[in-house]
Amino acid sequence: MQDMSRRRALQAAALTTAAVGFGPAAADAASPARRPFRIDTHHHAVPPEMREWAVEHGLLPPKGGPRWGQWSLSETLDTMERARIAIGVASAPVPSMAFRDRSLAVSGTRIINEDLANLVRDHPTRFGFFAYLPLLHIDVALREAAYALDVLKADGVLLMTNDGSRYLGDRAFDPLFAELDRRRAVIFTHPGPLPGGAAGVPGMEDWIADFMLDTTRAAFNLVASGTMDRHPRISVILSHAGGFLPYIGGRIEHAGRTGRGPSPAAFRRAVRRFYYDTAAPPSPYATPTLLAAAGAGRLLYGTDWAQTTAADVMHTTRGLERDPALNDRMRHAIYQGNALRLMPALAGRLARRGRGRT
Repeated sequence: MQDMSRRRALQAAALTTAAVGFGPAAADAASPARRPFRIDTHHHAVPPEMREWAVEHGLLPPKGGPRWGQWSLSETLDTMERARIAIGVASAPVPSMAFRDRSLAVSGTRIINEDLANLVRDHPTRFGFFAYLPLLHIDVALREAAYALDVLKADGVLLMTNDGSRYLGDRAFDPLFAELDRRRAVIFTHPGPLPGGAAGVPGMEDWIADFMLDTTRAAFNLVASGTMDRHPRISVILSHAGGFLPYIGGRIEHAGRTGRGPSPAAFRRAVRRFYYDTAAPPSPYATPTLLAAAGAGRLLYGTDWAQTTAADVMHTTRGLERDPALNDRMRHAIYQGNALRLMPALAGRLARRGRGRT
């Protein structure tokens, strides 16, 4: 019976792919006549109401500020067309400490999630979204998870890697992980400033290396605390190709063998269970190690738009196209196959786009 169910699932996936016209051959970026087919899982958006709220509360300046805070729909859709991105799964990674005040967390989280849901409602074949959950207020996070997943129909949730002092594996977050596990939720993790206000390296912005370290710390903490093993039904996406995690596996296993880290078996289970987006970008430097550690079936296309520029979205996408470690089948899995399996509602959006609906 299980084999029959699996066969039917595979047949359904194949029919969806065929109906939309996004098979492995569609991975030819040099053919502008083909339909957009990539699913961008690391895709940030700040729609107007969200931006207005952020400016009102001093989280963004009225003019200027970070590139992601100057998001526009028209520029986004133009970039998506150029990079042949069919769907962007939008998210808003607000640093946890911005929501220290509970009332601000309640109002801000709701505005973020409803504005992203409105973006999906207005453009259902172009966007999905990950709902923001505030780590500093677990009761608010639990209530918002139910509202976002049940009412707003979010594709998953966004959790920052730390709350300003604690990483995601801390037992304080167990009630939230238990609820997300019950729901078999997809969790997109996003790095932020290192806890404790650690001083940066002069001349190096924190996103270059500190964000990578922050993701690595969070992933290690999720494994070492047993969170991943206690909650086997969650799916966790690590931003930026997992930070340093896949590349220091030998060191982590050494720590486990000497009683100073998670067991090597627990680490190996987790590293092949996590998902990793390509918004590092990994090509060509990290791809061989990432493939050896996790396999192509755990990689997801991601751009970090709108923090990055349209030109860099194109540059990194061309890097994936030319990466000698990848073949067409791997690229198809990374560009859309893995995301469709992980978030099946996206398949419906692609099918609707294939039928010419917006």
